[in-house]
Amino acid sequence: MADKPSRALVLYAAGHAALLAPPAAGGNLDAFASRASCGFLTLRSPPPSPAATGTGGEENGSTILELAQLLDVYDHLYPGKNGETGQEAAQVDPTELVVPKLSERFMGLRAAMVTNCSRVSSFAVNLGFHVFRTDDFAAQSGSSNVTKEIGVINRAFDLLGFADGNVQEASEFDLVFMHIAMENTSSKLGKLGMKTDFNRLDKLVGAIMEAAPVGSTIASRIHVSVLLSYGSAAGNKDEFSLSNSSAETDSDLNLLRPRQSYTMKAGKTLDDVRLHHPILLAQWQEGVTRVDLAKGFSFEEFMKHSGNLAMLAERFLHEVAFKLWKAPKYGA
Repeated sequence: MADKPSRALVLYAAGHAALLAPPAAGGNLDAFASRASCGFLTLRSPPPSPAATGTGGEENGSTILELAQLLDVYDHLYPGKNGETGQEAAQVDPTELVVPKLSERFMGLRAAMVTNCSRVSSFAVNLGFHVFRTDDFAAQSGSSNVTKEIGVINRAFDLLGFADGNVQEASEFDLVFMHIAMENTSSKLGKLGMKTDFNRLDKLVGAIMEAAPVGSTIASRIHVSVLLSYGSAAGNKDEFSLSNSSAETDSDLNLLRPRQSYTMKAGKTLDDVRLHHPILLAQWQEGVTRVDLAKGFSFEEFMKHSGNLAMLAERFLHEVAFKLWKAPKYGA
């Protein structure tokens, strides 16, 4: 535990996990994973409901569902079964969700969301985020001599009170949450578009490591989380599974296996947690996070060498808020 509250930067790359192609290429993502604490976040599958509100396209829909879980408002988005009829209640429109603001839930937390997606923007505002458009964000970095990726990260660091390699006493925000959408993969560019999207993400991670070099005062105060999800590419249940042994399911001893914490919430077992296509998570703060044996950013590497297996995605924001001294510790 640090002797001062951290300030957090979250890089949420929606759908980008599908672009990872082992073996690792040795880029910035791999370098970040090698210094980070790595693992997975499990997601819940929404109930099929013809009355569910549309989310503006399959990719946007999966992003809202993932964000709802990362920000722990999923149970408000899907209220569950009606007590009288026994039928699944219709999904609540994400822009009309009525929940306490982040500042109320997490001891005055000041949070910013950076996104170019209008639906994510509306959703975030409703939860209490101050929202910036990604395109405007880069322009506000104040320098025309750097790449767009470096400009975006420099601006994020400024908002967190990190400037010129120093830690300022005060900051405008405690948390900056950056939503990185896939802009080119779904276009007619094909593999070139996939490479463009992935390279952009890799440059952003590289800019973070450049702005917070190992041994610097900033590195000891900034808590960085890099998340890659599979988004709408999570259809095949046999791929990227956390349940990796068919022998376990065939054994009578499996009946004695305790419930994993990533399948439970508030002491209750969840029956809608999917055990495939989790979010890949790497977190780093020098002197605070543990370093595991993972040397690359991929599902296979995390399964073999990460220090953490999986945590329910709905615990993510609580864990980050704890590092900011905005929430009590949960679990071990």
